[in-house]
Amino acid sequence: MGMIQHKEVYIFAGFIWCLLFAIISFYWAGGGMIGVNTLGGFIYNQAIEREASFIAMVWLTGFVKLCGGLFLLLFLRPWSSMTNRVLYVLGLLAGILLFLYGLANVISLIFACMGLLSLQIDDFALRWRLFFWEPFWMLGGALFTLAAFKFKSEVNS
Repeated sequence: MGMIQHKEVYIFAGFIWCLLFAIISFYWAGGGMIGVNTLGGFIYNQAIEREASFIAMVWLTGFVKLCGGLFLLLFLRPWSSMTNRVLYVLGLLAGILLFLYGLANVISLIFACMGLLSLQIDDFALRWRLFFWEPFWMLGGALFTLAAFKFKSEVNS
C-alpha cells in the first residue's frame, strides 16, 4: 500500500476511535470509575455525585460517539452526487470541529500551566488532559477530516 492511499484506513481507524470513545462513555455512565480522575474538575465531581442529568448526558455522548463511527462507515461506498456532497461536508465539518475542540483545550491547558489561566483541575488531571485526552480529540478530528478528503477524492475520480 506504500503511502496510505485507501480511504478505508481512515474510515476504520476513525470508526475504532469512535467505538473506543463510546465504550469509555458507556462504562463511566454505567458507574465505572476507572480513569474518571484523569478528567478532573467539574466532570470528576459530577461523576462522583452521579447526578441523574449528568449521567444521562454521559450516556448521550456515548451514543453520539457511536453514531459518529457509524457515520464514517457511510464513506465506504459512493452515493448519489448530492448525498456524496452532504456526507463530505458533514465529515469535514465534524473533523474540523473535533480537532479545534482538542486544540482549544490544549491551548487553555498550556495557559493554565503558565499561570495565565485558572482551571479547577489538579495537576494529575491537567497532565492527562494535556498529553492524552485533548490530543485524542485532535486525532479523531484528523481521522474524520482525512476520511472525508479521501472519500471526496475517490468519488470524484
